[in-house]
Amino acid sequence: MKKVKWGIIGCGDVTEKKSGPALQKIKDSELVAVMRRTGELAKDYAERHNVPRWYDKAEELINDPEVNAVYIATPPSTHKKYTVLAAKAGLPVYVEKPMARNYKEAQKMIKVCQKSEVQLHVAYYRRAMPRFLKIKELLDSGAIGEIRNVNIRVAQPVEDIEKDEANLPWRVLPEIAGGGKFLDLAAHTLDLFDYYFGPIESASGFAINQGGYYPAEDNVVMSFRFENEIQGTGSWTFNGYHDLDQNEIIGSRGRLLFSSFDEEPIILENEAGREEIEFAYPEHVQQPLLEKVVASLLGRGDSPSTGKTAARTTEIMDQVIASYYNN
Repeated sequence: MKKVKWGIIGCGDVTEKKSGPALQKIKDSELVAVMRRTGELAKDYAERHNVPRWYDKAEELINDPEVNAVYIATPPSTHKKYTVLAAKAGLPVYVEKPMARNYKEAQKMIKVCQKSEVQLHVAYYRRAMPRFLKIKELLDSGAIGEIRNVNIRVAQPVEDIEKDEANLPWRVLPEIAGGGKFLDLAAHTLDLFDYYFGPIESASGFAINQGGYYPAEDNVVMSFRFENEIQGTGSWTFNGYHDLDQNEIIGSRGRLLFSSFDEEPIILENEAGREEIEFAYPEHVQQPLLEKVVASLLGRGDSPSTGKTAARTTEIMDQVIASYYNN
């Protein structure tokens, strides 16, 4: 492979700015085909983004002789299906997060890609964004000393669309998403901490539905421990009063405060005082990771987010929400 020629399965909102245009801007990368079940929407996307071909069936895109890599940007319920189809056709895969609805599906995706000898990458793009790499640099340099524990706090009010029982968004429908917004949003932060500190070896928690607006969980609390014995806690409520997005990393000589989703300053506190570090998001937030994925596909480097690393986060989230879905 001298150039990565992408086909997107599911050219919806996430591909409009976060990822799709980046595929055209990265060296030795090109977006040559897109697919969406509604053909008119696929055609519209192709025309607006100057993509040569569009399809309304995934199989047709996978069988396009010019496509040599597939980006799966559909809801989680079809991640496994399309990964299996692409891998069996000999095509490497870049798939949206969460990787799958559950750990069992994630393992199937890994195995089929291994058997087909194709690469599997997952869109945990914070592993490559400059903002979050700066935090890793501070941790690795000892800016806050030895790491003691981490705390995650997320709160959001229920959205109006989530109160419309007849038209609920897929993110709160377990049969499509695998759970609720916990899987969709907590995945980013838990994966990022896996990148910073290594795998979480054990986790426990509780998931409940307090609002009653939709079938998925809307309130989750958990505690967890990494293999290196750093410990952590997390709480997520999606039926609260206000918006909150705060991560705290406590060390022996200081602490870091930062947001997973907002462009707020990174706050470093240690013996030298308090510092606010500004970092703007890239125009296309997935581009830094996609650059590494393209390099990996071309044999020029490695990607920090693979099926193997992503499956660890899926497994941990499965453990935490299991009690809610097994009752």
